[in-house]
Amino acid sequence: MAKTNMFVEYQGKQVEDKAIIAAVKKAWTEAGHKVGDIKTMELYIKPEEASVYYVINETFTGSVAM
Repeated sequence: MAKTNMFVEYQGKQVEDKAIIAAVKKAWTEAGHKVGDIKTMELYIKPEEASVYYVINETFTGSVAM
């Protein structure tokens, strides 16, 4: 598979997928978990709110600023 980069662009701002994933992982570890414990991660990007909502391991939920 070819290397892929993804960007979210909205109202003159651009955020790369890697930055979004890093922010979610940081929130996960700040909650006392280990990155290695992540089995699944679902991301719901809402540019109009400048937020990313997430579900980790089908139970842990939260949001981070984009």
